Amino acid sequence: MLDELLYPDSVAIVGASNTPGKVGYAVLKNLMDGGYQGKIFPVNPGSPVILGVPAFKDLKSLPQKIALSVIAVPTAAVKGAVFDSVSAGAKAIIVITAGFKETGHEGAELETLIANHCKASGVRLLGPNCLGAINTHHKLNVSFARQTPIEGSISVISQSGALCTAILDWAESRKLGIGKMLSIGNKADLNEIDLLKTLQKDEKTKVIVCYLESIDSGKDFIRAAEEASAVKPVVVLKAGTSAAGVKAASSHTGSLAGADTAYGAAFKRSGVVRAKTFEALFDCAIALDMQPLPNGRRIAVITNAGGPGIMAADALENSGMLVAKLTDKTAEELKSKLPPAASVGNPIDVLGDADPDRYVLALKTAEADEAVDGILVILTPQAMTRPAETAQAVAKCVKEGITKPVLVSFMGGTEVMPGRNELTIARIPDYTAPERAVSALKAMCEYSEWRRRPPRMVTRFPVNSTRVQRVLARHLKTGRMQVGEVQAKEMLRAYGFNVPDGRLAVTLNDALEIAERVGYPVALKISSPDIIHKSDIGGVKLNLTTADMVRDAFELMMMRIPQKAPEARIEGVYVEKMAKKGLEVILGMNRDPQFGPMLMFGLGGIFVEVMKDVAFHLAPITADEAMQMLTATRSYQLLKGARGQSGVNLSAIADGLQRISQLATEFPQVAELDINPFMVGEAGQDAVVADTRITLREVK
Repeated sequence: MLDELLYPDSVAIVGASNTPGKVGYAVLKNLMDGGYQGKIFPVNPGSPVILGVPAFKDLKSLPQKIALSVIAVPTAAVKGAVFDSVSAGAKAIIVITAGFKETGHEGAELETLIANHCKASGVRLLGPNCLGAINTHHKLNVSFARQTPIEGSISVISQSGALCTAILDWAESRKLGIGKMLSIGNKADLNEIDLLKTLQKDEKTKVIVCYLESIDSGKDFIRAAEEASAVKPVVVLKAGTSAAGVKAASSHTGSLAGADTAYGAAFKRSGVVRAKTFEALFDCAIALDMQPLPNGRRIAVITNAGGPGIMAADALENSGMLVAKLTDKTAEELKSKLPPAASVGNPIDVLGDADPDRYVLALKTAEADEAVDGILVILTPQAMTRPAETAQAVAKCVKEGITKPVLVSFMGGTEVMPGRNELTIARIPDYTAPERAVSALKAMCEYSEWRRRPPRMVTRFPVNSTRVQRVLARHLKTGRMQVGEVQAKEMLRAYGFNVPDGRLAVTLNDALEIAERVGYPVALKISSPDIIHKSDIGGVKLNLTTADMVRDAFELMMMRIPQKAPEARIEGVYVEKMAKKGLEVILGMNRDPQFGPMLMFGLGGIFVEVMKDVAFHLAPITADEAMQMLTATRSYQLLKGARGQSGVNLSAIADGLQRISQLATEFPQVAELDINPFMVGEAGQDAVVADTRITLREVK
């Protein structure tokens, strides 16, 4: 639980100062002003008294052992301060000073030195290059931020100290409490994984918020985030996802950012609520902190103006949420109690002259409807509107008996500010626009669905792993990282894929004999470990229906391809029975260096090349997760069957994804795998591997 870091009974401030503007001054003043009840030991060789507290020339002069040491001295003095802190009994050290691995090789070596010394001594290190730490539940503020936040249940882990200060300023403006604020900086020791585990067990933390630029160990992060998400929401803003962002992250923290798609897949697997913007980070966090989770996506909208109600309905539908269809009983009750001009559908329009009682009536009636899972209340400032009183009435109603989540959007500025203040006091999430409230509701729903998901059961198919091992051994022994189509299909056949009958032909007679045996029509494909995109150089001929067509295609390939690719090693021509026509889809796997094998699904052609309509998931996957990959694509309706068209065999696609998942999990030597196209027929028909490509890697 890192008690010495978060709940120390004594703190030494190494580099404490009487000079305003210095970090050592700010840290000591924050600690004192925050009401910390433990013992404080300022350390500075040139000042016997600092801010009215007796100071010590060095750590060796302290009258007792310390629990926590906070170091704010020049970079050159940090090593000595760390070693002396360990000798003084500190079990946790915060190094605020910058100038370490973010500056280059020498800084990185110094950082490693102090981290190794702490580890060998059983001491936990936060930083270096960080803002410090805050724990309002212990009245501990050992940071150089301007504010000490009020006590709250949202705790923050941030890789950026500057973002910590922005969060604190934002929280102060909203009168929002913060529980813990932990700036991890360069993560020489303590990182996001350690702190996730700590905050997961922290009874006073209800929601964990993270700003991350990199993740040190992808698999460990997934495990820690999944365990934390099972107990409380984890909301993450991941920066450094664009090319420019990755460069910025590297220069700022000395860390490299992973692929955005991999992070998205990792967050989805572990139940993390992903925020795309700083605004969304706390839009989601306050909703999850202040309101119960919804049991579904059906939302009722209550508004005093038609336009904002339409905006909310559009936002709900566009985000995959549902505008709840109110029951006849609800509609009749609203009709009998609201003015004749009011709309009793959904959105429920209580009209521009609505008083607080009318809002409460609509709120209670909507909440009682079994077809409603959550409620969005919208108010616009009209001449008759009483924002503060309406906010008080809504808050009282929510407190006294509403069990479903209620989010509010008081639209406007000066006129609605008194109402916003009342909502903040009552811990009702309030948003300046309906779209922001809807985004928060969507995050709540997705997290709730993740919490209610069935236990993960990964299917293990009976396979012939020995055949795959033989193929891999032959290739890796000779240093060949590209697996040709013949051997690649052998691997897939060993994992239960339906592969058309075919053989490798070295001579024309071989090709003619194989074509006769497998039966026409056939396809011919050049076989070379050095040619990845065969069709680009004329290395694929399809729908050959006669021996003459096979002869012409074979001779043309063997003559022209050596001219177009003179360095390529030609093994022969693969002669294969043509697969039956079907919908062309792509199944793939790419092994992310952080998170491991990442599966991909998409339709062929324009859907992948232009629309980039693909879905990703980390292996291993369950049958449900495989099906979720299909439904996550915009083209799912085409797969299912639309406008009278019959759908395709969805279970065959899901089965194929699971088999690739098993292959990638069992053989880490496989770096990339594409089945393109995977020909899928109607329900009940087999799916066929038409073409495939596999790339290997060395595994130590």
